[in-house]
Amino acid sequence: MEKFTTLTAIAAPFAQKNVDTDFIIRVERCRGTPRQEIGRYAFEMARYLPDGSENPEFILNAPRYRGARILVAGEFFGTGSSREMAVWALAGMGFRCVIAPSFGQIFFGNCFQNGVLPVVLPAATVEALMAQAAASGAGPFTVDLERQTVNGAHRFEIGARRKAMLLEGLDEIGLTLALEPRIAAFQAADRARRPWVYAGVSNTHRRPN
Repeated sequence: MEKFTTLTAIAAPFAQKNVDTDFIIRVERCRGTPRQEIGRYAFEMARYLPDGSENPEFILNAPRYRGARILVAGEFFGTGSSREMAVWALAGMGFRCVIAPSFGQIFFGNCFQNGVLPVVLPAATVEALMAQAAASGAGPFTVDLERQTVNGAHRFEIGARRKAMLLEGLDEIGLTLALEPRIAAFQAADRARRPWVYAGVSNTHRRPN
């Protein structure tokens, strides 16, 4: 995954509440769509008109939000099914960070596995940030993961392991593999101390009493 340290980018306001994963990516797009192409189908039901053309009323189609990498969203973002493709779709649109008062639990975890930072802030703070993003002439937002701040003023909490995953650009497997030298050293010492564990229990090689 791409490392996440500090992100300075356009922020797009998306005030809708209770946005579920089916709204983010329709279930029929989750089968047979290459991961690198799934972003084109994000928010498909609102993003496009029935004839396939872009819906000019959809906020993320506005010219000023083209290229936005931060999404400021309403509460309960990413609820519904556990489909990881919802995060793939957001990342495919270019989003690296979603700020909201609350998230669907599984969606929240899937974000870290795919290089997207979900930031939880109080509802009043998110509302103020949304208004800032919507204001005429709004400048970019800055999300600093190392300092755990948005725009230098709003601090968010994040677990140490998940923070390390994003800072290092590693998923859970990669984070574990990074510990391989320590794991190997432990196994070597343990093998010398308890060889029966590795040899297996047999009639000829039993663990001593």
